Amino acid sequence: MLATPGRAERAVRIPAPVVDVRPGDGMAVAVLAGGCFWGMEAVFEQVKGVQDVVSGYAGGTRETANYRMVASERTAHAEAIRIVYDPRQVSYGTLLRVYFSVAHDPTQVNRQGPDIGPSYRSAIFPNTPAQKAVAARYIAQLNAARVWDQPIATRIESGAFFSAEAEHQDFARRNPAHPYIVRWDKPKVSAFRAAFPQLARG
Repeated sequence: MLATPGRAERAVRIPAPVVDVRPGDGMAVAVLAGGCFWGMEAVFEQVKGVQDVVSGYAGGTRETANYRMVASERTAHAEAIRIVYDPRQVSYGTLLRVYFSVAHDPTQVNRQGPDIGPSYRSAIFPNTPAQKAVAARYIAQLNAARVWDQPIATRIESGAFFSAEAEHQDFARRNPAHPYIVRWDKPKVSAFRAAFPQLARG
């Protein structure tokens, strides 16, 4: 994981993608996995142009899309978030920049911080061919930039998204003093607001 004191400083050194998805009419959807969905949700709820963030599971079947089964690490699911956003206000590539820079550590394999297992993997679930192409190009761009000491472990996968249980929605906002939120997720939100003030909600 990026060291907390230097997280924002490193984030601003991560370049924007050289190619991006062209904005269309109406809302767009991005599905990203990067460790515990509480923190991912907390970060992306701060982004201007994001209309809704839902915590859930992606990569497995509907029958196994529940916390108890996913936590067993015997499903193909990753904890993920579904982001509904206005592409005229924030682009898919910009969301990926936030994802790679402050929302999680993309060099970790099947883990994030204290959480270990394939359900905590770094993965992108594109909804369109354009999203898939931009994600692949950006991963190659970031690896070439050598911002991290290790190669990016993020996988590009296919699979449906299923919403998580109500208790997991808006968890950080509803439980700001929870020890896990204080230790692992508040620093991510602070880093986002410090590194990308132009993207942060007021």
